[in-house]
Parts: sequence; structure tokens; C-alpha cells
Amino acid sequence: MLAAAPQASPAEGLAIVGATVVDGTAPPLPDAVVLIRGDRIQAVGSRAQVALPKGITIIDGRGKWVAPGLVDAHVHFFQSGSPYTRPDVIDLRKLRPYEREIALLKDALPRTFARYLLCGVTSVVDVGGPFWNFEVRDAAGRTALAPRVAVAGPLVSTVARPDLDIGDPPIIKITTPDEARALVRRELERKPDLMKVWFVFRPGDDLAAGKALVAATVDEARKGGVRTAVHATELETARAAVEAGADVLVHSVFDKPVDDAFVDLLKRRGVVYIPTLFVRSGYALVLSGSFAPTPAEERWADPDVLATFKEVKGRPELASWAGRTVSADQVRIAAQNLKRLSAAGVAIAAGTDAGNIGTLHGPSIFRELRLMAEAGLTPKEVLASATAGGARVMGREKDLGTVAPGRLADLVVLDRDPLADVANLEAIHRVVKGGRVFTPEELAQAAAGH
Repeated sequence: MLAAAPQASPAEGLAIVGATVVDGTAPPLPDAVVLIRGDRIQAVGSRAQVALPKGITIIDGRGKWVAPGLVDAHVHFFQSGSPYTRPDVIDLRKLRPYEREIALLKDALPRTFARYLLCGVTSVVDVGGPFWNFEVRDAAGRTALAPRVAVAGPLVSTVARPDLDIGDPPIIKITTPDEARALVRRELERKPDLMKVWFVFRPGDDLAAGKALVAATVDEARKGGVRTAVHATELETARAAVEAGADVLVHSVFDKPVDDAFVDLLKRRGVVYIPTLFVRSGYALVLSGSFAPTPAEERWADPDVLATFKEVKGRPELASWAGRTVSADQVRIAAQNLKRLSAAGVAIAAGTDAGNIGTLHGPSIFRELRLMAEAGLTPKEVLASATAGGARVMGREKDLGTVAPGRLADLVVLDRDPLADVANLEAIHRVVKGGRVFTPEELAQAAAGH
């Protein structure tokens, strides 16, 4: 494990001096001082307002911007992003057995953790996976070069995915409210941060029965003090999920425009909406052989995963995907719904669904944020969604998401203004996690396993 960049001890502290503080929730504060003691921010203000104690370490922030560390509010550590990671979608097990895929991605976890920090992502929410997900959270908590990790356990699902079951399934089909409650109780023993329902609705399915399963999950989870996130991608499914008590919707509604009643329902219930605009396109791009990495992905993605995209290109197994591209109407509707919900004041959190085929752990956050901006959100709104919005999904609004006294010192120091262009969030100068300062070079070495 690499040592952190030179820094002050908790007793002495450190200060970032001369930067402009931006967090999407307050006006920019130019020529500011951010004073850090231990793992928390002690003071934020102008040079005249914040006295610098003797012996403190000074970080020159002139010409820089300081933002909260980013939060990716939707990832899956049981998936690598490679085409081998979802045999229930495309079966490439003759090339790589699924057991081998899981072993490889587990081995890569320390590098994946570092990769998130390298991209300025200091916290992530794993919205569902096998019971070993809880071990991932524990490992991240013991690792200096890792984001803060919130997790859900196995998905409480309306459908089965037997191809993903090798003894510790990430997705468990339940058929009655009592089964849902029993699974929730099993998961509560491991103290999840969220419960997750995979509310997959297909033509002919009983919507009321699905809604009852969500309601049972929500009720049992709340008894344990845990909120529930629901995968629901159609308007009526999402409406039913929120009526049943969902706290978080983890995907866009993309089948039809949202209506006034739905907007009002989300606002009234305080639901957080995570649009995941890119993930379905990621599948289509990789499995059609047309994925082209962005510059950020070239620099920061796992090169082994990128190599698999070329490795499977043209394989006959991919023929089953031919023509299954995301429709332009669905892309347009998802973007329009995000814009409308945001404009109406619904809480938005940025999340990538990283780990799914083509959605790369770490740098996919930048694709997602660009798509949110293209949907019509301002850079300030996008930044808030990737900081304060994510903190809300984690249930840690008092600790994360803003640059303010008392908050954890999870920050990203940028060379360019993120309020001018969300692409400037890629211009990372330093990353601060819990008051520890890391250079991109150190993080890149850790991500490479050095």
C-alpha cells in the first residue's frame, strides 16, 4: 500500500489557501481558506475570517477550485464492467467461466478502490450484490486508498437470474410478501446501508403483486432503520414503487414522460432520483463492437477490462445482441424526465451503475455527468447531484456533500472551474479523503497495482 502524500499530523492540521470553494449548494467563495483538523473540516472562509494556526501545513490553492469529493450513488462491485460479467445477458462462459470472472474482480478490488479516488470519487453506494458485498464495505473501511462504501445486500427481486448464482447470489427472486420480509431480515443482520428491490415489470406481470412485494420490503427494512432503493424504469412501475414507500429510485423513467402527479409524489415523499443515463448505452456499445473509450477512460479505467471489449469483438455469441440498441426515444425521454424532475425540485443524485457491461468503475462518472448536463442541468446542478445528492443516498448529509465546517474532509482540488463546464471535474490536481492528501500520480500507481 502506498503512503499518502506528505501531510500534517491530525494535531497540526492543514489548510488549502487561496482556492475558490464550489460545492453546488452555495455561491462560490473565492480566495478562500479551508482549514482541516484530523479527518474533518474545521473552518471555511475568507483569509480575513480564518486564522491559520502556527505549524499548520499550507497547500497553495491559488488558481485552483475546491469541491466536495464526488459520490457515485450507484455502483456494483460484483460486476467488473467487462462483457464476461453478466452471463444472464450475454453468455461468454466458454471464454471465461463466471467463477473465474468473480475471482478476477475480487482480486482487483484494491486497484478498483484506488481508481475511484483517482477520479475524485471519494464515496460510492453499491446498490446490491451478493452477501460478500458486506466484506467489500469492510475492506474499503480498512483501506486508506479507498472510497467510503455504502452497500446493499442481495437484490429482493421479482425475477430470477440463475446464471449469476454460484453459491452467493446477487439477485434473489421472491414471490410473496412473507418471502420478502424473510430476506430483508437476513440482510438486516449484516447492517446494510440500503435495501434494494429489483422491480422488473414485463407485459402481463401483476403490477399490484409487485407493489405488494415492494411494500413488504420497505416496511420490514424500516423496522431495522434502513431505507429502500427500487429499480423501476417505467412510469407506472416507478409510481407504484414510490406509493409502496421507496426512498430512492435508481434508474430513469424512460418509457414515457413523467406527469404532474408523479412529480408531486416524488417531492412530497422526498424521494431521491438517480438517472443512470449511460448504462444501457454501455451494453449496446460494447456488445455491438462500437465502444470507444473517452480520454478519461483511456487514462483511468482498468486496462484489463478495456482489453476485454476488443477481445470479444465479433464473437458469434454477441449476435444475439444485434439490433438491441437503446432507442433514441428512450434516450430523449430519460433526459427530458431528468430535466423536469430537477426543475421541479426533486432531489437528484448522480450514479453510473458501474460494473455493468461498458460502465467502467471510476471514470464512467464523467460520462454520466456530461449526459446530465446535456439533458439541461446546469453545471452547478450537476455538481450538487454528484456531491450533496449522493450524500443523501448514503444517508450521510451531515458528513458529506458540501465544503463546510464539521463535514468530513473529502475534497477534490481542481485545475479548472467545474461551474463553467462539468468536464472540468476531470482536471484533478489533488484528492483529499478524510484529511489525507493524495496526488494523481500516487493514486495512478495504486490503481495499477504498484
